[in-house]
Formats: sequence, C-alpha cells, structure tokens
Amino acid sequence: MPEPWKRNATYADLDSIPDTWVGEIIDGDLWAFPRPASGHAIVLAEITRQLNPLSDDDGADGWVILLDVEVRFGPHLLVPDITGWRRSRMPKVPDVTVFELAPDWVLEGMSPSTARLDRGRKREIYAQGGVGHVWFGDPANKTLEVLALVGREYKVVAVAGGDEHGRFAPFESIDFDVGKLWRR
Repeated sequence: MPEPWKRNATYADLDSIPDTWVGEIIDGDLWAFPRPASGHAIVLAEITRQLNPLSDDDGADGWVILLDVEVRFGPHLLVPDITGWRRSRMPKVPDVTVFELAPDWVLEGMSPSTARLDRGRKREIYAQGGVGHVWFGDPANKTLEVLALVGREYKVVAVAGGDEHGRFAPFESIDFDVGKLWRR
C-alpha cells in the first residue's frame, strides 16, 4: 500500500499536492493520488449518465449526484468519485467547498493505486458516517460491486460484470447497462 503524502496533515496541506491530483485526509494523514486513467473515467462518466434521470427529478424521489466533491466525516476529509444525496435530505445544494452532510450513496472507481484504501479504511469511514450504499466500479475486472449498510457494516448485495443489466440499490428504478461501463 502506498504511503501518505504527509502525516499529521491539516486542510491547508491540500495546497501542497499538484493541481492534477486528488487529496484526502484520513486518520490525520494526507493521501494524494494522480487523476485516474481513462478506463476509470469512462466508468464514472457512464454511471453519471445513467443516473441522469434521477438527478433531473427535483421531487422527493430525486437525487443530487456530484463528482469529486469533498465530504467531511468527523476528522476525515474524503473525495468519493461520485457522491449522491436523496433530494428529500438535500432539497437544495449548498454553496460550499466541503459538504458536511453524509451522502446516501458513493461510488469509488477502482484503480491500482487507490483500491486498497477505498475498500479498506474509506469503506470503514463511510460505514461510521452512515452512508447507506457504496458501489465499487472496477474497470480492470469489469465488475460493479454493490454494498448496502446493514447495522454498522456493509454487506455485498450485488455483483455484476461483463454485459449484464441490473437494478441496483439504491437506484432500483434504473435498469443499469453494466456493459457500457467498460466500453472504450
């Protein structure tokens, strides 16, 4: 596993990483990673595209879907690849740099440099913060893994790959074309 960029970091230390990198503060340490490769970006763009009908819904059943935003979980500052809040919890998007309201759903795109941290400590922080669902999109293995928070831990509720279609929590109203996540 890579080492932190800086130990005992503060929010101001985020300015020390290159502009093209993403920085997060986990357990007091600054973790910094370069932007992901194109396969990762395709997964993120396609999931966002398929979720558009829900983010266009301004009613209570709609969602606020945002990419690369900073979310504070107590002392931790995380940057999920995609973050979602039910409109019933966030009727208006606040004009902030850092979101304090825990999301209802996050997606982490898997890349070799971040997968261990995403599946490990960040997943624990999401569970402690009450994030109801976490998805892991893995372009290398062409899989989408769907987790639901049960009690204080996540349970895998679905895994889809290849050209499968499915309806995945918490977005059961959308028939996801998983195969489109891997197209180049």
